[in-house]
This record gives sequence, C-alpha cells and structure tokens, in this order.
Amino acid sequence: MICHPYRDVSLLIGLCLAALPATSLFPAVAQAAGVPLPSWKHLSSTNGDLPEPNGGKQQTACVVFDIDRDGAADIVIAERTQAPAIIWLRHTKTGWHKYVIDDTKQRPDAGGWPHDVDGDGDLDLIIGGDASSDELWWYENPAPKFDPQIPWKQRIIKQGGGRAHHDHLVADFQGTGRPQLMFWNQGARKLFMAQIPDHPRSAGPWPLTEILDTSKVKTAIKQEGMAAFDVDGDGRVDLLAGIYWFKHRGGSDFQPIQIADHPGRIVAGHFQPGKVAQIVLGPGDGDGPLWFIECHGEPTDPKAWKRRSLLDRDVLSGHTLAAADINADGNLDIFCAEMHTPGPKEKCTAWILYGDGKGNFQVQPLSVGIGNHDSRVADVNGDGRLDIVTKPYTWDTPRVDVWLNRGGSGP
Repeated sequence: MICHPYRDVSLLIGLCLAALPATSLFPAVAQAAGVPLPSWKHLSSTNGDLPEPNGGKQQTACVVFDIDRDGAADIVIAERTQAPAIIWLRHTKTGWHKYVIDDTKQRPDAGGWPHDVDGDGDLDLIIGGDASSDELWWYENPAPKFDPQIPWKQRIIKQGGGRAHHDHLVADFQGTGRPQLMFWNQGARKLFMAQIPDHPRSAGPWPLTEILDTSKVKTAIKQEGMAAFDVDGDGRVDLLAGIYWFKHRGGSDFQPIQIADHPGRIVAGHFQPGKVAQIVLGPGDGDGPLWFIECHGEPTDPKAWKRRSLLDRDVLSGHTLAAADINADGNLDIFCAEMHTPGPKEKCTAWILYGDGKGNFQVQPLSVGIGNHDSRVADVNGDGRLDIVTKPYTWDTPRVDVWLNRGGSGP
C-alpha cells in the first residue's frame, strides 16, 4: 500500500480512501518505540498560500490525484451550494493555480474516485450527486489541453433510481482483467456494481448490478465507506464497504462478511505480519470508536473478527481516514481527523498514528481546531514524500489546507 501520485489507480487500492478516526494523545494501543516522526509545513488558503477554492459553504468532496501527469497529485474540491461545483488546484513551480472542472451549480456528494475511464492514459474523475440527485457522473480529463476557464465534459454513469451517492471506487473485483465501479446508493439503501462500457464517451447509463440490499440492516447511521484490499491473502482484490468485507464467489456473487456494527470510514492493510489483512474502521457521519479489527480464524467467518479500540474516547464526526506509509519507514501508518462542525468544535483534532509493523502505533498530533472532512494523503509537490490535504465541510469555508511533509524527525 503506497499512496503516491495517483498515476496508477491500482496503487491506490485500499490506501488513500478517506480517513481514519482520531486517536487521542493517550491511545489505547501499545506505543511504538523509535518511529521516525516527520516535521510539517502548513499552507492554507486562508493565508493566501493556495487559491481559495469554489466558494459556497458546503465543501463535500476532496479527491487528490495526478491530473496533468507531472508526478505530483493535484487537489480537487467539490461544493454543492454555488457555481463552480468542482475545481482543481494545479501545483506548479510558482505555486497552486485554480482550474475549473464543472462551472455550473451541481449537488456533488462526498467521495469521488480517479480512474482512466476512457482509456486514453490520463485519470478522469468519478463523482456522484447528493441526496437531492439520482445521478452519478464521470468527468473527462482534457489533458493535455488545460485551460483554467474551460470545464471538463460531464458524462452520465447513472440516472434515475435512488438518490445520494456517497463513496465510490474502481478495481477488478471480479478478476476479469477489467475493473468495475462500486458505489453506495444511500437513497436506495443499496450497494451497486457498474461495468465500464467499451466506449464510455458515447455510452448512456452504465449497466448496473445490485450487490447488497441494506434496507433491513439496522445501523446507527447510513451505510457508507468503501475501500479495496486483498483481505484474505488469496492474491485477489476484495471489496470493503460499510460494515462488511466481500468475498467474491464468482460472476456478480459477492458474499458479505460482517466485521462491525457501525459503518463509517474504512481501510485495510497489513499493520502487522500475517496472511490476512487488518481492517480499521471509524465513524463518518456520526460518533464512535476507532476500531482495529483483526482476524483470529477463518476470514469468511464473522465471529473470527475481533476488534479493539485504538483510542481512549470516541471519535466525534470523523469522516477522515487513510492508511499509508507516511514517514517512509516501510510500515503502514494511519491518518485520522475530526470535523469541526458538527464535531468537537475548537477541540477537533487531526492525528497521525505511526505504525511499527507489529500492530503498535506512535501518535503525532497534526492540528487542533482545524476542521477535517474527506481529507486525503498524497504527494502534492512531487518530492517523493506523502503530504496531507485537509478541508472542512461547512466550518470556515471556503477553505483548503496543505501539510507538506518535510521528513526528518519533527516535534
């Protein structure tokens, strides 16, 4: 798992999908000793270090991927109350510059995923409408002809049916050699799989297959969260969504294995040795523990999954969770953060849990009082180090912050 410039989406699988709930200054896990702690340089649009993003007061999605193929991840911000709905910030030698993706007023939801939909060698953007929309879209990357004022072409993936499309990703879950799109449709209370057409530029809505109906599943909040990783160590990518990981049984048959009772943000990886991966799950739209979930037995048996809290308190409106080797020591780390509003207001915290590869973590607080929502981990300046991009949902908007990883051993 390496969250690097998003040139190859296969490298993203299970990594940079959203975020890990907060770990307190006194985590309930064993402390990792001798872990290198990077230092950080904070940039913010509030100081003029980056352009102010879209405008409006409801920043829903943040996606980071290499749009112009220069080796550095660019920053995409979506907003649902004003035009432009979607913009991207391009990093150059003279700083970040704002470009438009959708110059109209739309209602994009949180989530979003980069994928080369049309097969032309650059990454396009997949993103869906919120609870007022029954549509899911992809935006065609115009590379190499970038104009700050010319929007990208929007094309339809789904139109009709249930509303709200929070969380999506692309990977070859069926093992066919061609990737599929998975997405939640919260209005329908279902999980869907879409096959990417041979000619997506001219195709209408994509063929959809229902993977799971959660209409009778009782949870404290709506089903959300999505990641991809080889959970059981059989060499094939598995889907993680909501409170489940899914074992592919052939064709469109995916067996849901329940590993928790509270959906939210979810990631998986090898935080400690073993064939079977570990799963980290924290709250999204709600409060709850940050769970470290590991298998003691057969991974398709729900009873084999045992969990322990990584914090000594609940995470309040987390909505940010990511796993990546942030300090480049060869071990998987966790980035987690809380929203400001709703959330603990001026006490909202973002942390990094540095792993030692044995299931232990050392905590480095990154910020206190700065709201996070769909914040991401990626190399945004092309120096080979993983940086952090944060944005709030409604607090202090419009706003975007970047934390540049300076390496070394910081405070």
